[in-house]
Amino acid sequence: MRVVLSTYGSRGDVEPMAALALRLRELGAEARVCAPPDEEFAARLAEAGVELVPVGQSVRSLVSGPPPAPSELPERAARLVEQFHAAVLGAAEPGGAVVATGLFPAVAGAQAAAERLGARFTCVALQPTMLPSPHHRPFEYPMLPYPPEATDPRELWELNIGTMNALFGAAVNTHRAAVGLPVADNVRDHVLTGRPWLATDPLLDPWPGPGGDAAGAAWPEAVQTGAWILPDERPLPADLSAFLAAGEPPVYVGFGSMPLRDPVGAARVAVEAVRAQGRRVLLGRGWARLAEVDGAEDCFAVGEVNQQALFPELAAVVHHGGAGTTTTAARAGVPQVLVPQIVDQPYWASRVAELGIGVAHDGPTPTAGSLTAALRHALAPATRERAAAVAAGIRTDGATVAAKLLLG
Repeated sequence: MRVVLSTYGSRGDVEPMAALALRLRELGAEARVCAPPDEEFAARLAEAGVELVPVGQSVRSLVSGPPPAPSELPERAARLVEQFHAAVLGAAEPGGAVVATGLFPAVAGAQAAAERLGARFTCVALQPTMLPSPHHRPFEYPMLPYPPEATDPRELWELNIGTMNALFGAAVNTHRAAVGLPVADNVRDHVLTGRPWLATDPLLDPWPGPGGDAAGAAWPEAVQTGAWILPDERPLPADLSAFLAAGEPPVYVGFGSMPLRDPVGAARVAVEAVRAQGRRVLLGRGWARLAEVDGAEDCFAVGEVNQQALFPELAAVVHHGGAGTTTTAARAGVPQVLVPQIVDQPYWASRVAELGIGVAHDGPTPTAGSLTAALRHALAPATRERAAAVAAGIRTDGATVAAKLLLG
């Protein structure tokens, strides 16, 4: 069987698809990934031996540039639908399978291609707030805020149907009509389908299911597979290994694919807060371009690195709260401080705090004082003990579970 895995997003959206592609290949299927053309994504997929079908604009150039005006969003959405429809249509085959995640218009384009080909389609969420549930709120688009008096998740998810239709309905349905497919009155639920997959760890993200009240039948029945983790066997760079060996475990600070408005200020705050705990600091450059602030020997900056090998060597990890980084840190048994920026990151921050394996920072821009206080709690022996205990329960077989479901 040929399986096409489609995504448009940051590294946290691309790497899980590579993990699933490897498991599918082990089970005898042919798998390729339609994803953004960013060089780092291409390199990571090439290292894993996974074929990349590049689609659309570089995500790094997109998020690093000025934010689009609201008037530009419909055109951008329509372009993503068309681009992913064309790419998946060319890569998939009748009777095969298409698995899609990432930005909603890209998923809709992949779905339209699967429908036209007669391929099986699966929508997968890499974080739970993408999926309607009476237990959490939907993501709020700044240009279409919900009424302040609406607080119940059930009401908000009902309002979310109108939000998604307003933002993406025209792009999705215009394209569907143009390629001979029926239009959808409710584009959100059509694209998510009645049985989406949720590729998150059940301990970090316990999915409660659709039941619980008389309206339970209206909620999608998500299939939780566990997180899709791409094994990373790359050695750490020699200079990083030397830094780690030169003293006590440092605190890592990095924001992954999140650009920051003031990276110099963020690095200074991080270094001051970590030093206040008597710790060395390791800065992850990432898309924020964090860098050393004074050239002192207790500070080191690193670029792309194997986090699976690095995180167990650390005293704590300060990060943005992406699903992948949160899961990697949890597997390593290292305390975390989450400084959430957007979308699902506040959710992961709340889960880390609830589990007792770290701290949820209040707001996206820490000060030296607020980060010092958060680190003091994260570095306490009780937090490390709890992080080590939770690490033992994190599953690593999510991609294998998903591959067997897909091919079964």
